[in-house]
Amino acid sequence: MSQGFGGMDPGGGMDPGQAIPATKVELTISARELLNKDVLSQSDPVCVVFTHRLGTNEYVEYFRTEMIKDTLNPDFVRKVIIDYYFEETQKLKFELYDIDSPSKDLRNHDFLGAAQCTLGEIMSAGGQHVMKLSGPKKDCGKIKIRGEEMSECRDVLTLQFKCENLDKMDFFGKSDPFLVFSRSNEDSSFTICHKTEVIKKTLNPTFRPFTILLRALCNADYDRNIKVDCYDWNSNGTHDYIGSFQTTARELTRGPGHSNTYPIVNEDKKRKKKSYKNSGLAMLTHVKVDQQFSFLDYIRGGCQIAATVAVDFTASNGDPRQPTSLHYMNPYQPNHYQRAIHSVVEVLQDYDADKLFPVLGFGARIPPDYRVSHEFFLNGNPSNPFCEGVEGIEQAYQQALHSVTLYGPTNFAPVINHITRFAAAKRDGSEYFILLIITDGIITDMEQTKEAIVSASVLPLSIIIVGVGKEDFAKMEELDGDDVRLSSRGRFAQRDIVQFVPFRDFEGTDNIVLSQARLAKEVLAEIPDQFLSYMKANNIRPKPVRTASMMSSASAPPM
Repeated sequence: MSQGFGGMDPGGGMDPGQAIPATKVELTISARELLNKDVLSQSDPVCVVFTHRLGTNEYVEYFRTEMIKDTLNPDFVRKVIIDYYFEETQKLKFELYDIDSPSKDLRNHDFLGAAQCTLGEIMSAGGQHVMKLSGPKKDCGKIKIRGEEMSECRDVLTLQFKCENLDKMDFFGKSDPFLVFSRSNEDSSFTICHKTEVIKKTLNPTFRPFTILLRALCNADYDRNIKVDCYDWNSNGTHDYIGSFQTTARELTRGPGHSNTYPIVNEDKKRKKKSYKNSGLAMLTHVKVDQQFSFLDYIRGGCQIAATVAVDFTASNGDPRQPTSLHYMNPYQPNHYQRAIHSVVEVLQDYDADKLFPVLGFGARIPPDYRVSHEFFLNGNPSNPFCEGVEGIEQAYQQALHSVTLYGPTNFAPVINHITRFAAAKRDGSEYFILLIITDGIITDMEQTKEAIVSASVLPLSIIIVGVGKEDFAKMEELDGDDVRLSSRGRFAQRDIVQFVPFRDFEGTDNIVLSQARLAKEVLAEIPDQFLSYMKANNIRPKPVRTASMMSSASAPPM
């Protein structure tokens, strides 16, 4: 009797159990040289942590440390546990109070000082961020926030199996086998964590190697049972059960050999036929144990994010002097180009130590001779094309609108090739490049752009394209490559490095701050995975975590 396995599509999709939630970060708080608010003793400080409410100017209380009696140099024991998202600007505020009573109302206690920063700033500072406190007096002391990714098992197993002499399940042919791996639960049930590809028309399949987190395979317990079921694939989704076996991660790590050769047994057939032995054999042919590194491992080790902005100055955007233009400078609210720049760069600047960004334009006639250029610097200074932070970029953008003439055509390849020249010189993992292209979407050099992206896919580079206006963005979707891997002249992109988002998806709200935050979250969400895919493909390990030092007075213990 066959045992159906409905509802599975072994041909594609993410492996069940492989999706990992946002990294959890543990923050440790210390302070030095706090104000003394008590007359007969020293202050009794507590630190209150506030998180910023997205789309508002409000902060909400998130966490309080314990109160430490009689000290101006507290090292708080209680840790802040918070989810870390690269794609969001996670603003935090730290307020310190001298506790005078059991009241939970902060208004009943003496305010000692406060500091603000983003979680990205903490983590990109080697996990140690020191700030001066502002408060009732000019010198209110200092606070240090230490951030560490929470300790957890990040072992990764790479496994490969083959099977021999499987039962023939199809009437007119052989079997179409695939394997399903499940981890055991405490209640003796099993949860699917991986399925292999289907290999058609064979009783002796060799499956492709696959990589899986140990915590996904067996909850990081090397001795927990792992069940492997073998099925014969059917197009109607009711796959025929061939048999199964069980093992453990500890057993698998011993490698290929007799101990990792398993009879595939169908218990129904075993009960019905005395002569039944098995429905085939499964053999481990390869195993490798590695540690999976996270995006934060590289950032805390000193890897810098180097962002470049490229702005579309073609005539299809409309005359900047007219309110209908996408470049029109409305005195009451930013245009779509300004909003896209602010959304993305505000997040990225936390990961760039000097916060200096080169900003390119394309598709305009530029002074002094007003020839068409597809690769010019907005600040007009080729020897120093850098703009400082979001404000510097916006100043250069407005300056360029007054000095260039919008023209055309819309060519992406020159600015992509510009940034790839820099990325090609930094393949060691010390820098990762991000190119933000903001455009109205009427691209005219599609083949050259595809060639440039395919060539760039081997480099430490991601490309973000934000489409503004109401044009047809079908070509942008092709560049994104989510559905069909991008190719050019028979070559396929080695990695998916392009993320396209139409700005209009984030309109329809009067809250500009909220729409900008949502845009940033959408366009930056894929960056950590693209970043890690480059590091893994090139066998680049993160450098040791950098340390930060802070001056302290002779009377205060060191930070």
